[in-house]
Amino acid sequence: MKKAAAFGLFLGLLLFAALTFYEGAGDVAHAFAQIGLFGALTIAALRFVQTFGAGFAWRFLIPKPRPAPWIFCQLRWVRESINNLLPVAAVGGDVFGARLLKKRRVEGGLAGASVIVDLLAQTATQAAFTVIGVILLFYAGVEADLTLAAVVGATIMVPAIAGFWLAPRLLSMPALDRLAEKIESQTGWPSVVGLPALRAGLDVILRHRSGLARALAIHMTIWFIGALEIYFALHLLGDPRSFATAVTIESLGHAVKAAGFLIPGAWGVQEGGFIALCAAFGIASPNAIALSLIKRIPDLLCGAPGLLLWRRLEGESLFAREKRAEEEARSV
Repeated sequence: MKKAAAFGLFLGLLLFAALTFYEGAGDVAHAFAQIGLFGALTIAALRFVQTFGAGFAWRFLIPKPRPAPWIFCQLRWVRESINNLLPVAAVGGDVFGARLLKKRRVEGGLAGASVIVDLLAQTATQAAFTVIGVILLFYAGVEADLTLAAVVGATIMVPAIAGFWLAPRLLSMPALDRLAEKIESQTGWPSVVGLPALRAGLDVILRHRSGLARALAIHMTIWFIGALEIYFALHLLGDPRSFATAVTIESLGHAVKAAGFLIPGAWGVQEGGFIALCAAFGIASPNAIALSLIKRIPDLLCGAPGLLLWRRLEGESLFAREKRAEEEARSV
């Protein structure tokens, strides 16, 4: 798996380099340099707003009593940092997030279920955001082939919305409990028995409809905040556009990035998508590549300290386990 990811990353970087040199490496570098320190910090600040907002959305999925908001913001920060910077599958950070949440005195099944529903809510709202982008692209009347955009949007929308409604219900089927017990008895895998707890956690979250509605509303708002990154970056590049244009590029850019999920970070795929989308609005290719790179700045500025936070939180968890073990030893 790691070899496949490394090979995919190599191909992505190769495609990125080819696009950059084809469009003019000097022009791309000049455009990217216009972002400046102020621009980089501003875009990173917008990303922090999105990350912490997603933390609040995650928290609303869990009924009271629940950990403090800052706990969820920290863990969401860790999730995003792992997914963006480490060469693991996209679910890697989410698995660690669920594990760390469990160590914050949230029952294991509920912690895992909250991450699953949080991802489904994020994907479902992304599908709606993509459809908005397709509609805006049609409404703008630009001369471009919209077939690919429409197909990508529909491809993401149908499974996402279907999964949002079906996955929790399928996982909630009692038959899975019996299947988990059977697999555990035959294989001895203790981890499989967690399925019933996961089912119970999903039942709790699905009954908590007000929290689910709040999470959906927050995630939808976050996508539009992400469009502010595009809007602000275009102004820094000296090519200001309307917020509707920024929404279109942001929404369909995410759709293209999702289509390149086999390549870590969607390197090359994202840049190629930005070139095609920006061309529809008359934005030069070097600026389009620079715009894609600008979108990657927060991955590093926010992700690096997020990985340090992850290390600290894991250290705290290890310390807590050792302390508990010592207390149990003294009580014997």
